[in-house]
Amino acid sequence: MTARFLLPLLFALGCVVPTPARADAGDGLTGRLLVTLDPAREGQPVARAAATGIVSQADGRLSGARVPQLDLVTVRPEAGGSPTRLARELRAQPGVARVEREQRAELRAVPNDPALSVPEPAAGAPAGTAVQWWAQRQGLFAAWDVPEALDATVAVIDSGLDARHPELVGRIAGAVDNDQVGGHGPATVDESGHGTHVASMACAAAGNGIGIAGAGFGCKLLVYKSDLSDSSVAASIVQATDAGADAINMSFGTSGELAVSGVVKDAIRYAYDRDVILVAAAADAPTERQGYPSDALQPTGTGADIAQGLGLSVTAANFNDQRASFAGFGSQISLSAYGAYNTGSGGPRGLLGAFPPGTVDLERGESGPPGVAACNCRAEFGGDSRYAYVQGTSTASPVVAATAAMVRRLNPDLPAAEIIRLLKQTARRPPGSVWEPNLGWGILDAGAAVNAARLVDRRPPATKVRISRPRSSTLTLRVVGVDRAPDGVRASGIARFDVMRSIDGRRARRVARTRKRTLRLQVRRGPRYAFWAVAIDRAGNREARPRRPDVRIRLKPARVRPA
Repeated sequence: MTARFLLPLLFALGCVVPTPARADAGDGLTGRLLVTLDPAREGQPVARAAATGIVSQADGRLSGARVPQLDLVTVRPEAGGSPTRLARELRAQPGVARVEREQRAELRAVPNDPALSVPEPAAGAPAGTAVQWWAQRQGLFAAWDVPEALDATVAVIDSGLDARHPELVGRIAGAVDNDQVGGHGPATVDESGHGTHVASMACAAAGNGIGIAGAGFGCKLLVYKSDLSDSSVAASIVQATDAGADAINMSFGTSGELAVSGVVKDAIRYAYDRDVILVAAAADAPTERQGYPSDALQPTGTGADIAQGLGLSVTAANFNDQRASFAGFGSQISLSAYGAYNTGSGGPRGLLGAFPPGTVDLERGESGPPGVAACNCRAEFGGDSRYAYVQGTSTASPVVAATAAMVRRLNPDLPAAEIIRLLKQTARRPPGSVWEPNLGWGILDAGAAVNAARLVDRRPPATKVRISRPRSSTLTLRVVGVDRAPDGVRASGIARFDVMRSIDGRRARRVARTRKRTLRLQVRRGPRYAFWAVAIDRAGNREARPRRPDVRIRLKPARVRPA
């Protein structure tokens, strides 16, 4: 782990007390409390000593992530103590704004589907179908033709990854271990296999002559190994945002029985307000309740409103452009991406991605909720057995996250809300159709999204006013303007100028709205004049009014000769 990522981690976890291996009661709760402190009482942010004092007065101990940006500490009762009693005591403490029971999500399961337990039947796929058939059908070839979009950064909150895999070597910009459960290795080790596969779907190296190409054409990865508890997830979202992620992928979730915690909501808002695109996998079950974080990004009843949502909740489509039989549906779905072959007529067992060496938890049936069978997913590709065919919403979500990151990288002037809307608008669906509960706004079309972003100009133009040498009482103003856009984005061009004038320091008034770059004005001798211009481009972006005039001038009064 580099010093760049180690120092923020040490600060964020400065009050962590080591915890024993996971001992959840089976109800999705960790036994810890999420305590949001009141910065108005304790300072900005709450000091570490103050947080420790508040907790100790209530017979609790710090245990789990501390996120100063959210004024969050995670607390466990002292040995033999009751979380309910501790919560009551903490709520009575001055300086405590909110206390919640902490939940733990689970990795989106690999469904117990027959296609996962049998060898790949080569005759099941139509002739000419490529192993990575989903790339071209989701418009990735067209997206990869835009070089300005190919330097994106995707954060993956998951089970870590195998940093030695040839698909991921050189792709990792940072790795942070936010897994508080004992016995697991660092973020660059993946005991599950889930995180390695998910990361490769997003950012596997492209153009290196081996294996697969990730959706982001070898984008950079920020890796956050998480135990999927609320505090770990919240810390990971905030750290990824502060580290410069363009998008954050979350291929995990709850059953939908538990409401999203306020702390996770705070972290989602923290990222959204900083224009980071959050993407979450919908449920790996045919249900309308997607669980969080998916349902926090696209709350119940909002899917059909293209302007609603703090991110993208992604369900899985199959080879026939239908919702995969195992995938979530309903009003919490934003859009879909390919997550399976899943046609009922053979074909591959899932989508090919990178996998760690050796037997991992997915192959033992130890990842995901109880009752999910071990996956028969490992495959040899190009003589290398470090690959696997895996299906699920988990494999769909990172492709959307990588596409969102490419759009963000190409056009950094677009706010998160506009990028979210753009991906929905450009998704592939039958002509004339709109949102529907099985696929949301349609199947991802990365090429359409990237190319649409190239045409969206959100950068205001810039102008200066110059004055030619005045003659008599006529001034010739020349407006010099330019409309720039990020590399790869087409500037819309200047539509008009508002020319402003102030006399003797009084309030400025517009003296002309013009498309011309040369303007002649009559003035009087004696007063002091100030001029500047504000440009408006064809996309409607208006230049901010300058703090100071571009030019000042005073024509001296004419001399009166004695008679």
